[in-house]
Amino acid sequence: MTPLPLDGVRVIDFTQVMLGPCCTQTLADYGAEVIKIEKAKIGDLSRWSLGSDPDGLNNPVFCSLNRNKKSLALDLKQKAVLDGILDLIKGADVVVNNFRPGVMERMGLGYETLKALNPKLIYAVGTGFGLEGPYKHKGGQDILAQALTGLMKRKTDESHPTAIYATPLADYAAGMHLVQGVLLALLHRAKTGEGQQVSVSLYSSMLALQMQEGAAWMMREKKLNWGAFPLTGCFATTDGEIVMVGAFKQNPLRDICEALEIEDLSLKPEFADFDKQMANRPLLQEIFRENFARNSNGHWLKRLEGVDILCAPVRTLDEALEDEQTRINGMLLEAGETPAGPVRLVGSPIQLSAAPVTVRIPPPTLGQHNEEYFPSSELSLTGDAA
Repeated sequence: MTPLPLDGVRVIDFTQVMLGPCCTQTLADYGAEVIKIEKAKIGDLSRWSLGSDPDGLNNPVFCSLNRNKKSLALDLKQKAVLDGILDLIKGADVVVNNFRPGVMERMGLGYETLKALNPKLIYAVGTGFGLEGPYKHKGGQDILAQALTGLMKRKTDESHPTAIYATPLADYAAGMHLVQGVLLALLHRAKTGEGQQVSVSLYSSMLALQMQEGAAWMMREKKLNWGAFPLTGCFATTDGEIVMVGAFKQNPLRDICEALEIEDLSLKPEFADFDKQMANRPLLQEIFRENFARNSNGHWLKRLEGVDILCAPVRTLDEALEDEQTRINGMLLEAGETPAGPVRLVGSPIQLSAAPVTVRIPPPTLGQHNEEYFPSSELSLTGDAA
């Protein structure tokens, strides 16, 4: 088998829900040995995300975040169990958790304790708001981070009601930032021999996603909103919706008008340049809406692409998953079969030509690997694997 980039890296994973698990799954996909520590009988909270499921605690949400990992179901309140975990950490490269600040310390697993045990250890932490500051102990959650960082207030049209972003954007962004931090710390350790603490937060990740908008406000007090540009929008057609982005051209409005078979609006004084188009955006958008409603998605996509205007149909997730491009990009993975049917997962967006992602270990049942790490133990280790 082709060596993977993180072969030989051992990760002790205390994470649950999404921020931490999507980080450790990425490390596992590229070769790390990820040992997932779960609470006996209960496990990762994401095992319960869908309520009752045909596959019990291996529901689709849990499976989506936990391939290529091993599961230990443990009662860390038992001293002998904690001692066993500390023995694993002595030989580990990375420990990851996404508890509130102070939780790992109360369990005897804080950074200073583990650093003394293993000076080369990389201790990675994902929190809601950071390790210090007024929100330090506030419960962190994706939607709260959207709200507190201004992301939830960002709209293409101020008349739209404030709404929650439907996909956990903060969790995934922070999880990927935590991956970056772990990899940077591994590179630093390779040069210096030193371990260190790495931390990210949902809050900071949501601010980082708005780096352009943040700079525009702090430097010019200008509100930047790419989705509210005058030649950008989502428009209903006779059989669906399309999105159009009129940008990166000298006179995109002229070309849009050509595609729509209407007069060249760029010749009118009220639409003569970007600033005037912005000032008159409601009128311009209404003209677009009226014209797109005259014909089908296929018709308008062909015409817009014919004049090199960026456009796409607005699709559902199930339609996207069935697209040939999705398969070619390696974004569909099979992870075996259960009594409920095949385990089908979204793949990794990171494509390495020499190390493609495969499912080496299907999403584990709770406590599936206890015997591997605690063989013939008389300790009360087992969880409910149903």
